[in-house]
Amino acid sequence: MKYIGITPEGFLPGEECLIAALLDHGLDRLHLRKPGASHHEVEQLLRTIPDRCYSRIVLHDHFELAATYRLAGVHLNRRNPEPPAPADGYTPALSRSCHTIAELAHGEGYAYQFLSPLFDSISKQGYTAGFIPDELTEAASQGIIGERVIALGGITPERMAAVRAWHFGGVALLGYLWQDPTPEGVVARLKRIRTV
Repeated sequence: MKYIGITPEGFLPGEECLIAALLDHGLDRLHLRKPGASHHEVEQLLRTIPDRCYSRIVLHDHFELAATYRLAGVHLNRRNPEPPAPADGYTPALSRSCHTIAELAHGEGYAYQFLSPLFDSISKQGYTAGFIPDELTEAASQGIIGERVIALGGITPERMAAVRAWHFGGVALLGYLWQDPTPEGVVARLKRIRTV
């Protein structure tokens, strides 16, 4: 199972240390998602993150920085639906956001796809689960949900059994991960979810 972290929209004090701690303690990928941030702000954060982490960071915005820093990839979404052109021999891995089961069927060319919201969101008030359990069970039985589909939305340790039962290839963590934004706090939360 893959474990993917998504940054909060705002910048956190010492965020570069939190990102490095997570990647050093078992997080497979870190999605850098700062939708309101400028190119300069995102680049400033990247410059403070140890370069050993770059090969596991995925951008949601300012895709040109992926080539500059040789990051793991870019994530396509409603704001940025088109991949960047290859630059300097660099072609980023692609991932994308899906909000219906039907969208998953068009997943060729993506390293993985997020399906959300699986459960009621922790970080977004009023953003409720978009699927009923029977719908997910059926999609899993048909092989639509599998290794390259990542569960996002309201993921907590208590919900991991259901995520596994539906055959998701991993989880993306946002609200749960950042509730104690210290290196010890984020690592403890990651370890807890990895061991259930």
